[in-house]
Amino acid sequence: MTYTLLKTLHILSMVLLFGTGLGSAFYKWMADRSGNVAHIAVTNRHVVLADWIFTTPTVIFQPLSGLWMVHLLELPLHTPWIAASLGLFVLAGACWLPVVWLQIRMRNIAAHALATGEALPARYWRLARTWFWLGVPAFGAMVMVVALMVFKHIPGAGS
Repeated sequence: MTYTLLKTLHILSMVLLFGTGLGSAFYKWMADRSGNVAHIAVTNRHVVLADWIFTTPTVIFQPLSGLWMVHLLELPLHTPWIAASLGLFVLAGACWLPVVWLQIRMRNIAAHALATGEALPARYWRLARTWFWLGVPAFGAMVMVVALMVFKHIPGAGS
């Protein structure tokens, strides 16, 4: 695979990762704000599905393709923008893993509430707050990774 093709796939993967995460977060947050249990249940189900279909593969592909490009360019991992990108990606991942668990729990709680005609319990709303606040550093870290992807400096290359 050529460097240019790998870079293109890497960028498309980041767009998919970033877009899916931001879109899922927006739709889930808006569904929660509606208070409509049916809407919340369906949205939670779709958010979990989107994570499995889109986010998980891109979370795996991003570091692999990034490290492959670093290898092709023969850059050391301690290059500041590479080390920063990897650290930020780990930070985002450390937030994302509990978010996945929270989303599955919220999906199940909302589905149960819908099936039984009950209101969402306080536990759902506690999980939703935790989910939201874990998303803040994850989102910030990913914005910074994208900025590093765009503004990096590769000695002897036009990037």
